[in-house]
Amino acid sequence: MFEFLFKRQGGDKPAGASGDKPGSAPAVPPESAPAGQPTGAAAGAPSPREQQAEQLKHLNGDEEAAVAFILSSEFSELRLAAAELVHSRTQLERVHAAMRNLDRRVAKLMQSRLDAIRHHDAELRRGQEALAHARALLGDALLTPNHVAELDRKWAVITAPELAPEFDAVRAELGRRLEDQVQLQRAMIDRLAALRQLESSGLEPAAFAERLDALSREQAAALAAPGHASLPRALVADVATEQARLAASLATLEQDRAALAAREAALAQWQAQPVAELKAELLRKEWQRLPALPANGPGTQLQRRFDELLASLPQEPRKAEPAKPAAAPSAPKPPKVPNKGADQHFLDRLDAMEAALQQGSLGTAAELDKSLKESKDKGMRLTPAQLERLNHVRAELKRLSDWARWGGNVSREELIKQVEVLSTQNLAMGELAKKVGGMRERWKALDSLSGPAPRSLWERFDAACTTAYAPAAAHFRHLADERHANAARGQALVEEAQAEIARLESGEADWKHVSGTVQRLRTAWSHLGAIDRKDKKRLDALFSDALNTLQRPLEEQRKGEMSVREQLIEEALALDPHGRHAVDALRELQARWQEHARALPLERKAEQALWQRFRAACDALFAKRKEHAHAADAERRAHEAAKEAVSARLEAAAPDATPAAAGKLLREAAAEWAAIGPVPRAHEARVEKRYHAAVAAVQHHADLARRAAGLALAGAVRDRLRLIQALENAIVNPDAHTNPSDWRARWDALLPLEGGFEAVLHARFEAALDALEGERAAYARQLEANRERLLHELLRLEIAAGIDSGAEFARERLKLQVEVLQSSLKSGHRSGQGAGQGGGARSLHELLALPALLDARTETRIEQLLVRVAKDGR
Repeated sequence: MFEFLFKRQGGDKPAGASGDKPGSAPAVPPESAPAGQPTGAAAGAPSPREQQAEQLKHLNGDEEAAVAFILSSEFSELRLAAAELVHSRTQLERVHAAMRNLDRRVAKLMQSRLDAIRHHDAELRRGQEALAHARALLGDALLTPNHVAELDRKWAVITAPELAPEFDAVRAELGRRLEDQVQLQRAMIDRLAALRQLESSGLEPAAFAERLDALSREQAAALAAPGHASLPRALVADVATEQARLAASLATLEQDRAALAAREAALAQWQAQPVAELKAELLRKEWQRLPALPANGPGTQLQRRFDELLASLPQEPRKAEPAKPAAAPSAPKPPKVPNKGADQHFLDRLDAMEAALQQGSLGTAAELDKSLKESKDKGMRLTPAQLERLNHVRAELKRLSDWARWGGNVSREELIKQVEVLSTQNLAMGELAKKVGGMRERWKALDSLSGPAPRSLWERFDAACTTAYAPAAAHFRHLADERHANAARGQALVEEAQAEIARLESGEADWKHVSGTVQRLRTAWSHLGAIDRKDKKRLDALFSDALNTLQRPLEEQRKGEMSVREQLIEEALALDPHGRHAVDALRELQARWQEHARALPLERKAEQALWQRFRAACDALFAKRKEHAHAADAERRAHEAAKEAVSARLEAAAPDATPAAAGKLLREAAAEWAAIGPVPRAHEARVEKRYHAAVAAVQHHADLARRAAGLALAGAVRDRLRLIQALENAIVNPDAHTNPSDWRARWDALLPLEGGFEAVLHARFEAALDALEGERAAYARQLEANRERLLHELLRLEIAAGIDSGAEFARERLKLQVEVLQSSLKSGHRSGQGAGQGGGARSLHELLALPALLDARTETRIEQLLVRVAKDGR
């Protein structure tokens, strides 16, 4: 209320009142001067920015100097330019640590370069690992294409240009090795085919031996080649077998050739002798002593020539038998049966024996020879030709058996080598045992086919098998020890279960502990491992009995616990989702559930099933509450839309709001706003802010319209007041124009007034017109007399409106202010305040209704008062 007491008199401070000299610029404090503006004595020196920019130009790529410049510079763009010179890891980390919280661009640049360095180091490390792997493959005796393909896949995703030349060199060497291995394998396949075709080539023994020796030298060179470890073992074994078979065939050919030559020489010698000197029996004996003939064309031809030679010899006369005494005529002798030779069954077996020998089936031939011996021992007599044929076939069997024995020894040598290699192949223990057993079976098969082996070979073979089988034997011993240890652990589990049974029977058992013990024992028993069959059956029976003894009371207890859980589920389903304390009650049920679950865990399946039902009940309650919340949110969003519509309507009506319409509009909007429900909490502040802003906009435009109307009214009042003052001055001045009709016409030409001003000023105008036509002198005296009163009222209204009255009225203004203050204190603050607020318009009307002579200064003061009253909207 008393703000006017403390307002400054005379308005703003005049220029020069601050004590500065006229015409001088106001002093600028140093901190308010623009950045980089030279001041005082330093006006001619370069700025710090220019100095640092010059320093940046002279770095010349020096990384240490650039780092020092970055750490000392206070200009970000200069630091960024210097950061382009930093590349080493140490300096990058130093600058990044210093600029991380100071200069984001420099720190980001340093971080990107550090990341690039770390990525390059990682790629280089991976490249070095791949290169080391490649070198290891290069030094590995057993190189496979899969290894090289895996190496190529690893290198394909590595970016290490500095390692590429070295890797390419190693990779080329690996490629050459693979190509050599392929060529070596292809050459061995071709060599095997050549060996298999050699027997049917029809070569002479010398050429056959030469070709076989050349192929053997090639095979030896291949086995000594660097890539021999990559050759398939089956292929190497096939070549070795074929070499041994061809060597045996070569020996057979040489032996047959020698036999043919010996028999050819003997036959030629006998044919050159006179027939009379030859004796058939001696020739047969000599012919049998010679090496056996081969079962092919040349041998048959020689045998036929020998038979022809025997047939050409003269028959020797039979010796006369001594006379025997005559036998008694009582018993006649049986007739002598002539020698017809072997029966057909014997001849069939002899043919089968020859066929078996031609096919190389020595075992079948030996069995047939045994049956032939049994038939002959039974008294069967053979013809000389049959006997000769049988002897020839048996000689062939003996020869082939000797070669089989030699080939068997060769095969045994190869078998020993294969057994000795087993220890270097890193086979699985089961496969190793299987292979060693297979080798022993093959040795036994060789014994049955080619006869018993020499003791030295058997000792070597047995020692090699024992050495190769040693890891498997140790492995199987370890498995046996594990089975014994598992049996001991099983016995310990049984004893633990029996101890738990004893505690349960004594009444000291904790059900949670019993449940955990049963579960733990069952899990431990399932992970027990292998046990010997004789112990497993006994331990399984003991463990099953103990576990059943523990399980029965535990199941009874769990049944009661399941009923408790069922009750908790029913309570959860019975909760009202819209209740105020539903969530608290549900949390209490969940806590009780957890308490029961900790006290006695159920079987996993039952626990899961009950928990799923309880969780479904909880989820259903929360879903219903969420659905209700969604409905409430939808309602709140609808309220939000309604309130936004109110705000939009106010915003649209604000520009055209008039004082009369604004009040009605704001009252209706406030009533509608209060009737609308709450809005979402997240949008509440924004909606309220928009509404209040719209209300303020309406009020602002209404105030603007009110002020415009007030200013228009003030102008109209001022015009009529100036007309009245001119009329009153004309009354005082005898020479002035005094035609009433003219004055009235001028009055009627002015705009009408509102707010009570029309009646007040019209009354004053009519009084002046009446005085103009009547008592002018008396009215002039009244005008002069009212001058002081009008000035006093004007000063009082200026004080109330806060308008400066001028320096000449300072004393009177202060005196009047004190009087007003004293009057207000005596009458009370509230009453004074009400008088000040409600009596402003009435006092102005009284001032305007008071006729008085005014000078130009007073007229100006009254007009200022009218403008202030119009702006304030009073």
